[in-house]
Amino acid sequence: MTTSRRRFLKLSAGGIVGLSMGGVSLKAFANEHLDPENPQAKALQYVHKSEKEGATCNNCALVQGADGEEWRPCAIFPGKLVNKDGWCAAYAKKPA
Repeated sequence: MTTSRRRFLKLSAGGIVGLSMGGVSLKAFANEHLDPENPQAKALQYVHKSEKEGATCNNCALVQGADGEEWRPCAIFPGKLVNKDGWCAAYAKKPA
């Protein structure tokens, strides 16, 4: 299996954020919903409702928190909660 450069960079960014948190859940720091007009969200084309079939924040490797929660923390947007039905350009499908 080959890994694309883009996928590698996405997963690396998530891993760095995860390691820097020292095992502390991002949920403890996430306190507000991510605004799609936020500059970082705009740069990554974040939307609350994905238009990509089968690609949502709910099944992204970078999203944390309990499955089924409507709003969950994401390693890409520290301190913000993303919608489980959302999507951004950093999307990386959870490994099976």
